[in-house]
Amino acid sequence: MNLPKSLKIIFLVLLAAIAAAGLAACKRSNGQTNAAASASPTPASIQVSTSAAIVRQLPRYFEAQGALAANEQTDVAPETSGRVAAVGVDIGSPVRRGQMIVRIESADFKDRVAQAQAQLDQAKATLQQNLAKIGMRPGQRFSPENVPEVRAAKAALDLADKNLRRYEKLVESGDVSRAIYDQQKSQRDQAAEQYQAVIHQAQQNYAAVANAQAAVDAAQTNLSLAKRNLSYTNVTAPMTGYISDRPADVGEYVSQQQKVATIVNLNPLRVRIDIPEQSIPQIRVGESVSVAVSAYPDRNFSGRIARISPSVSTSSRTMTIEADVQNPNAELKPGQFATVRILLPQSEPAVLVPQRAVRTISGSTYVFVIKNGFAQQRLVQTGQTEGDLIEIKSGIAGDEVIASSNVEQLSDGAAVRQ
Repeated sequence: MNLPKSLKIIFLVLLAAIAAAGLAACKRSNGQTNAAASASPTPASIQVSTSAAIVRQLPRYFEAQGALAANEQTDVAPETSGRVAAVGVDIGSPVRRGQMIVRIESADFKDRVAQAQAQLDQAKATLQQNLAKIGMRPGQRFSPENVPEVRAAKAALDLADKNLRRYEKLVESGDVSRAIYDQQKSQRDQAAEQYQAVIHQAQQNYAAVANAQAAVDAAQTNLSLAKRNLSYTNVTAPMTGYISDRPADVGEYVSQQQKVATIVNLNPLRVRIDIPEQSIPQIRVGESVSVAVSAYPDRNFSGRIARISPSVSTSSRTMTIEADVQNPNAELKPGQFATVRILLPQSEPAVLVPQRAVRTISGSTYVFVIKNGFAQQRLVQTGQTEGDLIEIKSGIAGDEVIASSNVEQLSDGAAVRQ
């Protein structure tokens, strides 16, 4: 359509005005939308479970850390030297008292026993010969009168004495001459000398018996020593326990006092801890203790205080005690780090909450108290645990309601629903 030039100008101006009006309307609409979007929505409440803090008499205990140690430990060494012929144990092996640990080659020791036995037999034979010479039996007390030669000499002497007395009467009566009497007296004197000589010989023979008996005793001692050295070739455990070290191997030459194994007794174990000076009046020998180790986080091992140091350390102001911990199944091992709890005789009231209600943030411990549908963050100080509960020493009072679930989602002032 052909319009006049003036109308075209008017038409273009109207189009520009309409476009400007539309653009302004769009800006107003966008501004209202952005303003609506920038408005903060009402926050949603957080679903939580709650429980009331409870007040209960709580048994008190002292807690300290220490390392477990073997109640008994010994290094086993042979009493004789030699080459190892056999090994009966290894590291970790349980052993009984008297059980063979290593055996040393014994051929030389057996030969020495046989040689000593032969020497003893020879000494006994010599003793028997000397006993026979003086008419003694083994164990009989020596008396010269028991020697046959002495008895014969005594009989001859007695006869000579009797004849001499008879000749004395005959000389007095004049029936025999003095020469015959003197001859008879000479015979009696010879019999007496013979008797003394035989007794002297018997005493000499008895001295030979004593020497032979000494030789028998020495041979018996040598035999006992040889047998004992033979027994030393079997190195046995001096106590019941477990092998913690066994450096000896078959074929190795070991000398006296050289360690061939180490044995530890694992039941009971010992644990040593230090207690503060103010707790001394509450500690007694025989009191129960509870021991926990990281290897068994859900278990406690029982024990009793066995030894108490008589003095207090001047540097730390603590006193050392030792407890014996029962370990019948050898589950605990020497060297393990243990937490020891000593139950004290008194109990005190305490505020307890579930452990899941406690939250630690940047090293600080909190719980969330629920009041009027909102969470209040409380800084608390915790104490000892009791099952799944934990003591709250400060920060909340008994019977206050606290959040026990979704605690990690809460913040101070957060709206909650139960």
